[in-house]
Amino acid sequence: MSHAYARRQVFGRPPDMLAVEEPLEIRVNDRPLAVTMRTPGHELELALGFLYTEGIIAGPSHVAGARLCVDNPNVVEVALRRAVDLEARNFYTTSSCGVCGKASIDAVRVHSHHDVQADTATVPRTVLATLGDKLRKAQKGFSRTGGSHAVGVFTPTGDLVVAREDVGRHNAMDKAIGTMFQSGRLPLAGHIVMVSGRASFELTQKAWVAGVPIIAAVSAPSTLAVDLAAEAGMTLVGFLRGESMNIYTRPDRVAR
Repeated sequence: MSHAYARRQVFGRPPDMLAVEEPLEIRVNDRPLAVTMRTPGHELELALGFLYTEGIIAGPSHVAGARLCVDNPNVVEVALRRAVDLEARNFYTTSSCGVCGKASIDAVRVHSHHDVQADTATVPRTVLATLGDKLRKAQKGFSRTGGSHAVGVFTPTGDLVVAREDVGRHNAMDKAIGTMFQSGRLPLAGHIVMVSGRASFELTQKAWVAGVPIIAAVSAPSTLAVDLAAEAGMTLVGFLRGESMNIYTRPDRVAR
């Protein structure tokens, strides 16, 4: 049985399969940086994706190494090739909120180095309509527990590049971006990112930092997500359920 799932008793019924939630500590250059509540699996990708989307690293050349702690599988140790000021960067993130614990209001904003506004990627509505089913089929954890979020990275032709799950939607995003980081495939110019729940500010910001021109969500976006997408020049699609969808920003990228 995967460590990502565990059974718990339900009174009057057979035991239920639930998604595991455990803390993961991320250490940078031998110093604790962040603790996030996550579903076990893809810890290195989660740590690298987190560091990238928080603007702490900008590419693989900044990373000297990353490994799980020998004595504790809930600790990832990342060594950087350069010194980083971590004094104002202390994070504790719950599985529901990826911006909890930011040191200040200003620290919530992380600006992207990629010109998403100029990305010429387009996607047919017919392709967008297929992404929800493709992501759902990749959600093995959700099918077993009903308790995990998913993020999928797609090509403009609708091919799934990578899908990651977690009890925290922001962790699922970091795992997906961290996977692409490891393979040297950032920025995600010309790609679509789809999220299984709502499109929040934090998810939209992480996608922007990764250079994503199109983000789609099964559920609603927030006002800040729409405002940030407009500022960044991203296409934001909400309520994507089959052929039904709301396009909030940059509709020119969705071809009829």
